[in-house]
Amino acid sequence: MPFPIHRLRRLRATESLRGLVRETHLHPGQFILPLFVCPGEGVRREIGAMPGNYQLSIDELVKECADVHSLGVGGVILFGLPEIKDELASGAYDDAGIVQRAIRAIRQETPRLLVVTDVCNCEYTSHGHCGFVKDGDVDNDATLDWLAKSAVSHARAGADMVAPSDMMDGRVGAIRRALDAAGFAGTPILSYAAKFASVFYGPFREAADSAPQFGDRRSYQMDPANGREAMREIALDLEEGADIIMVKPAMPYLDLIAMARQRFDVPIAAYQVSGEYSMIVAAARNGWLDHDRAMMESLTSIARAGAGIILTYFAKPAARLLG
Repeated sequence: MPFPIHRLRRLRATESLRGLVRETHLHPGQFILPLFVCPGEGVRREIGAMPGNYQLSIDELVKECADVHSLGVGGVILFGLPEIKDELASGAYDDAGIVQRAIRAIRQETPRLLVVTDVCNCEYTSHGHCGFVKDGDVDNDATLDWLAKSAVSHARAGADMVAPSDMMDGRVGAIRRALDAAGFAGTPILSYAAKFASVFYGPFREAADSAPQFGDRRSYQMDPANGREAMREIALDLEEGADIIMVKPAMPYLDLIAMARQRFDVPIAAYQVSGEYSMIVAAARNGWLDHDRAMMESLTSIARAGAGIILTYFAKPAARLLG
């Protein structure tokens, strides 16, 4: 019999032994911190549903990015709250838009920080949907032009990478062609390839002021029940030119992160979304969980499943602990 010769507890006896045989390691460079940039000056408005996160004016955003960079965090992804919303999402692809100005400011003050931009329309449309609405639904093909123009505008402002999150069919190919035609063949695409219609986005909609004014997004975001379809979405985005693919949310879809890791030999990202973050923070504030242990265990599980890149609102506190 294996026991007592084989005693797996031997290597769990001390922290030094546990560290020596640990299979999954986290480091700050694999985290990307989502940030929300808003109009004004000197604005640092805490998001009620996401304690410890803020809507930041550009001057405050620049300070935040310097802090992020000093902690060794891998980068930031920017979400914009425009001055004006309209039915054409014009603020999304305006070269003088809120995100475009933010990119240029970050580039000037923290030039080595990786800057990724979310490419979508929901923050910029008056109705809160991710594209051009026709007959009560989002018109897929008409929306592709908005997305392509936004991606080129972000690249022109100095973004290192663009990340389309809209879930329109064909958007990666449209963006790749537009970037190449505009002279940005070297700008990579991080595709929200398997983005589900999830209840866990709730706090984000307060942060980005992006709740739909009618209906929901289930006609374009994925059904949470469909794992095989997620693999098809990933494969199609890679065929269209995606450089990195992402699963969103993370923890409720660890099985799909693992499935993608087994099937696709490309960098894989996962987004630990607002609801995942807020649940842990709320439970910790009520004394139900140890904040730091829950944070690190959740991040470790995402990396263990196969994500080498993690978008997380815990990027800064996790980096401090790892440092």
